[in-house]
Amino acid sequence: MAHPRSRTHQHAVHWLALASAALPLAAQAQTSTTLPEMTINASSDSGYKVDTVSSPKATQPLLNTPQTVSVIPKELFKEQGASSLMEALRNTPGITMQLGENGATSAGDTFQLRGFSTQSSMFIDGVRDLGAVTRDTFNIEQVEVVKGPAGADIGRGASSGYINLVSKLPNKTDAISAEASINTAGASRLTGDLNKAFGTSSAVRLNVMAQGGDVPNRDRVDNTSLGFAPSLAFGLGTPTRLYLYSQHIRQDNVPDGGIPTIGMEGFYNANATLQGGAKVNEKNYYGSARDQEKVHADMVTVKIEHDMGEGMKLSNIARYGKTSMDRIMTGVYTLAAPSANPASWTVSRLRQRVDQDNEILANQTNLSASFATGPLKHSLAAGLEFLYEKQNTLSFSTTGKTVTAANLYNPNANDALPDPYPTGAYVRGSTLTAGAYLFDTIELTPQWQVSGGVRLDRYRTETDSATATQNSTTGAVTALTPYSLSKSDLLTSWKLGALYKPAANGSVYLAYGTSQTPPGGANFSLSSSANSTSNPNMDTQDTSNMELGTKWDVLGGKLGLTAALYRTEHKNELAVLDSLSNTYAQMGKRTVEGIELGAVGQLTQDWQISAGLATMKTKVKAGSTGNNTIGAAARWSPELTATLWSSYHFNDALTVGGGVRYVSKQKRVVDPAANLAASNMPNIPSYWVADAMVDYKVSKNVSLRLNVYNLFDEEYISTLNNSGARATLGAPRSAMLSANVQF
Repeated sequence: MAHPRSRTHQHAVHWLALASAALPLAAQAQTSTTLPEMTINASSDSGYKVDTVSSPKATQPLLNTPQTVSVIPKELFKEQGASSLMEALRNTPGITMQLGENGATSAGDTFQLRGFSTQSSMFIDGVRDLGAVTRDTFNIEQVEVVKGPAGADIGRGASSGYINLVSKLPNKTDAISAEASINTAGASRLTGDLNKAFGTSSAVRLNVMAQGGDVPNRDRVDNTSLGFAPSLAFGLGTPTRLYLYSQHIRQDNVPDGGIPTIGMEGFYNANATLQGGAKVNEKNYYGSARDQEKVHADMVTVKIEHDMGEGMKLSNIARYGKTSMDRIMTGVYTLAAPSANPASWTVSRLRQRVDQDNEILANQTNLSASFATGPLKHSLAAGLEFLYEKQNTLSFSTTGKTVTAANLYNPNANDALPDPYPTGAYVRGSTLTAGAYLFDTIELTPQWQVSGGVRLDRYRTETDSATATQNSTTGAVTALTPYSLSKSDLLTSWKLGALYKPAANGSVYLAYGTSQTPPGGANFSLSSSANSTSNPNMDTQDTSNMELGTKWDVLGGKLGLTAALYRTEHKNELAVLDSLSNTYAQMGKRTVEGIELGAVGQLTQDWQISAGLATMKTKVKAGSTGNNTIGAAARWSPELTATLWSSYHFNDALTVGGGVRYVSKQKRVVDPAANLAASNMPNIPSYWVADAMVDYKVSKNVSLRLNVYNLFDEEYISTLNNSGARATLGAPRSAMLSANVQF
């Protein structure tokens, strides 16, 4: 059940107070006075706990970083059998998934983090990643989730943080591993990881993946993927290291447009006949047999690192990446009841086609240095970044065509449905960015540190587009109107933090950071519409965040405990200034505030835990009408999310684990003046989901793992579209058996 707002925050504040009181006591029992060694990999000694992020911009280990950062290592999501980024991110609170608008469905990974979209805040090895791709875990070393405005780290956007995926790279240890899995829906998956050292300082690594099969409890919906990631490393263990690596993904899926929400908790229809209707079978598929989604994603990377001596290190990473997605999908929309007989009821369908290409060319150079100026000790990172991003999107339509409605309770995938046809319209957008940044952590005394950073980005966005005018009856294109728009500006983002160390294994900090989102910053597409935030005449949207937190490494440094209070303010949102004249102004402002708690690592040598809890209170402080009314909340922003996973090694052969995750009510209708009783699906109800795992080591080289998902077969809505007409349900109880071989 969802908790009332006041109780949610009372409980969270109470927990934070207890944590703040207990953590210094735990510090007294800490025997180590040495800061953790910087490493990007979890180890058997630390369990799920990771002490640092991979970015060369990071000047301190996580313990001394004045910001909430969650790191999810491969050891954790491997235990869970998590094959996608979406599944891996269940291990950190405050993240929700989105479905899309009306008949359209969001493609690839679509998340909200602390109430804001992360569409333009996905990174691989610190380089921005583009494209509608469902990202796989087969080539991921760890997932880093940095929370709070992070414009100083990554540039534009990043209103609530960013997600960085760290690639697997060669090392000097010879190893071979492979895993084969099959689930109760008949879907199978195979992954392989080969690392081979050669010479005295070189190595090669190859990660591969193949999977395919049906989605549990869904007719016709299936996912097929192939992945190939070769890499070479030279100079391992020497002052100069060179990495050459690439990743190639192919996906051939049948996309899922969801099911109608009739009969679900919160469903409303003014037609009394439909209002009393039963739920549809959750297996029902409302698309066409010709629906498809084909994704190609390729990237090539060169990374070089050089230890210059005397605490200085120079690194450079260069990447070219390209993704393409061609999808034809069907979504459901409006219900109709021509008679009282449910067998005659129908639901209208919308056909959508997306044909989009993304390209990126990036180069980053970073200099890290540690030095002293008198009594002050500095840990500095400075660098330059050059980035060219491009996106091309073609337009399709079904105007003039009849898209046959589906039988509500007995849809037929073989119904004759027209495919969307090209109109000649297009959007071609690109952004060229030159950025420079500087970070420094100054140790004033062994107990006090001050850290700060600033980033300047000079960018230029250009959009060449054409809009099509069509005959509403025949669909014939009567005019194609091209236009070009551009926008250039200088973005400045910064952050500042003060940190106090009451003990070597703990810290208390206060930090402030900013970010800016320019027009067209999400998809490089500028608009001439006066009511669009992508209009080049608009100002940047500004975000600021203040965070008060504490971090402690206890139990010999093997368990990390964190607690933080945060408040984010987002300004210059677009709102209606005058509804009669239909004029808009950037007068909107909203806030997000809450608490986040975390515990990651080992409780004992055999008992590991990863837990997190986050509260989130969102409110429009300045706005106009509807969803922007003063006092309104932000869509899809649950007031409480929590996640827990724990495993126990009973002996050298047997490991048992399990976990739960909780998401409180997510509001679709956020206008405080709205009549919820007459609103269709005003929210996604809260839900609990529990999973379990048993791993048994058959021999030195072979182990078997059984994962059971949704252990108690909880029926819940995973995502809901913006109109409330359709939803995707969470997967029912299912199981997966995996065999792992390693040498």
